[in-house]
Amino acid sequence: TNISMWWNFGSLLGLCLIAQIATGLFLAMHYCPNTEAAFSSVAHICRDVNYGWILRTLHANGASMFFICIYLHIGRNMYYGSYKLTHTWSIGVLILFTTMATAFLGYVLPWGQMSFWGATVITNLLSSIPYLGKEITQWVWGNFSVSQPTLNRFFSLHFMLPMVITIMVMVHLILLHKSGSSNPTGTNPNLDKMKFFPYFFIKDNIPLMLMLMMMSVIISMSPNMLGDVENFSKASMTSTPAHIQPEWYFLFAYAILRSIPNKLGGVIALVMSIAILFALPAYKSKFTGTQFYPTNQLMFWVMTSTVALLTWIGARPVEDPYILTGQALTVAYFTYYILTPLTTKYWDQLNK
Repeated sequence: TNISMWWNFGSLLGLCLIAQIATGLFLAMHYCPNTEAAFSSVAHICRDVNYGWILRTLHANGASMFFICIYLHIGRNMYYGSYKLTHTWSIGVLILFTTMATAFLGYVLPWGQMSFWGATVITNLLSSIPYLGKEITQWVWGNFSVSQPTLNRFFSLHFMLPMVITIMVMVHLILLHKSGSSNPTGTNPNLDKMKFFPYFFIKDNIPLMLMLMMMSVIISMSPNMLGDVENFSKASMTSTPAHIQPEWYFLFAYAILRSIPNKLGGVIALVMSIAILFALPAYKSKFTGTQFYPTNQLMFWVMTSTVALLTWIGARPVEDPYILTGQALTVAYFTYYILTPLTTKYWDQLNK
């Protein structure tokens, strides 16, 4: 009975996934995965297809809403110690990886300037893999550069991966129902329960209404607010954007990648910025949740601010003072995961 509004993001993510699959299915009916026609087909969807502009902006902004919810969902789980449900947490991190891959593939499909060059830069990171990097990169491209075979592959994978995510979400829910959810006080949830309807039904619907209102305002007033202006130009191999960057929800990881001078080191740091979440279930504590550890609370909010600043740094040019600031923030980000178990152990010893 004591779970708060912070426990609503799981249901919101489920609704976001359904909306993305539904809008994506209708968009796929009109989209043409061809380097010559892709850009024009997106314009055709927005201008000529009945309500196509709503489908396109819902899908594009829905991805942003998806990541807002998923980051808040992860933050809540980290704060309240939900990562102690090891299997549920681990499949959740895998869902995050798969969702990020799906979003990246989808960002390439409009075949605008930033789509093309973003795909070129990110897929080129595979070339840093020792010995096999060049072969793997060309295998992903299907050519010697990002071109028609790449677009075909990305479209196919972008269409298929949501089905994989749906299966993983079902496994996630089965594991969650088996282990039970966490709660703000870290107590046994079996001791104090309440009927889902009408109490939790109403509680779940309040943030849903707020999200729908937010989406309606964005789509009606500023549908391209979260996009990049470079994507209004068709992809061209002969013209490079002044500043290549991914979508806003990848900027924190992109800033970490840029902060490491070595290419392979940057790729490892990029992957580890997400993969480090797998290590959280190994943290031991007497109490469940950060709310019982004042030092950890402070560190958690510092880490949250660090991620926000990394997102800002990722959108800045690669020059001083942004380079040095990004490196300092990268160190601060990874330091959080190192210090948290140490401060937890120290605080537990004080409370013996």
